Amino acid sequence: MTATARILVVDDDALMRDSLTQTLSGAGYEVVTAPSGRHGLDEAGRGSFDLVLTDLKMPNMTGIEMLQELRRQGDETPVILLTAYATVDTAVSAMKGGAADYLMKPFQRDTILIAVQKMLNNERLRRENAFFRREAGREGLSRPVVGASRALKEALGLVDKYAPSAGTVLIRGESGTGKELFARLLHQRGPRREKPFLSVNCAALSAGLLESELFGHEKGAFTGADRRTIGRFEIADGGTLLLDEVSEIDTHLQAKLLRVLQEKEFERVGNPRTIKVDVRVIATTNRNLEAETAAGRFREDLYFRLSQLVLDVPSLRERTEDIPLLASHFLASAAQRNGGPPRRLAPDAADALAAYSWPGNVRELENQIERAYLLCDGEEIGPELLGVAVGANALRPARGGAGGFAAEPMEEIERAHIAAMLRHTNWHQKRAAELLGIGVRTLREKVKRWNLRQEN
Repeated sequence: MTATARILVVDDDALMRDSLTQTLSGAGYEVVTAPSGRHGLDEAGRGSFDLVLTDLKMPNMTGIEMLQELRRQGDETPVILLTAYATVDTAVSAMKGGAADYLMKPFQRDTILIAVQKMLNNERLRRENAFFRREAGREGLSRPVVGASRALKEALGLVDKYAPSAGTVLIRGESGTGKELFARLLHQRGPRREKPFLSVNCAALSAGLLESELFGHEKGAFTGADRRTIGRFEIADGGTLLLDEVSEIDTHLQAKLLRVLQEKEFERVGNPRTIKVDVRVIATTNRNLEAETAAGRFREDLYFRLSQLVLDVPSLRERTEDIPLLASHFLASAAQRNGGPPRRLAPDAADALAAYSWPGNVRELENQIERAYLLCDGEEIGPELLGVAVGANALRPARGGAGGFAAEPMEEIERAHIAAMLRHTNWHQKRAAELLGIGVRTLREKVKRWNLRQEN
């Protein structure tokens, strides 16, 4: 359940202000009053509200004029106009001015409470719909999990066991294994499936931006905060929030996150008012959080709270028998997405895919298949179209290794693959990371660890 709504009541009639305050406060709302439109604007400037109730006829500034000034200032708080002179012209003027509704005085207690609750529900739906429209370009919940390997089946078995629970789940796995897909499955198969599923990439935002993204902020909370922003914890109320790459969260935010997990409450940046939420949290990481905890970079109490339930997503090296199924699926998807003809892998191309180590896991495989599909002019894709790293470097003929390929340590194969991809992209690390199917930060760490440098 979210925090008690905060309502601004503006009316020059003291008895009406007192009556509305008593009615709304008795229903559990937080009420602030103002005796005029000018005072109402001052209150709106000092803090954020979930709803404004204002009289229409007031000296010096009418309710419609106050509403218009709020909108000019970028304040989108819904407004209900109250009037004792309701006519068709009044209604038209109110709606044209941006009012969400209007009520005629005198009104019964139940009438105002029903109107207020309806407006607050509509505003919540509007915020959620606006968010999901912004997220419309993201992949939906319907993407299938492809494969029949034992390792994959074991992971999916844990999904079915964990899905009905409200417990926090920590999903561990290398970059590109599909951790977010497993998080979406947990949501889909659980009792919150009809509620929002939101995600935030903790590695992509600075500490300040991430705090605002998670918890929201009030107008004026910091430079550039020209309006109130609702955070993802609040939007996800009743549903699921995915914290992608949770190991990257700043230590200050780790404490605030721990409180949300324990107490189910938080405050928006710039507002001391406590907001209560019911959100199931799923976190993903490609790091060893136990090692991060031992090194003092991650709070031990937060780690224990996050790892209430643990799900390990297997790497593609652990499910090599799934590679042909995945490749066929990605080829079909590429054909549909690009509006082209169906294409298939040549036998030697399929052998090359099976023999490769795939440090970028499923995401790298998908990228390679997409690239090969676009480059192919015929019906069959040969190994030469599978990328510089796959086709030429990582799969050197062996002098007697198993399967006809050199038996080398996995790290050496990965190092050679990454070095080849960097050369292929002329050391454009962002582009190389995209082709590899890993994060830029992960690539930079590997470049530094292996002391990879561009040749002169």
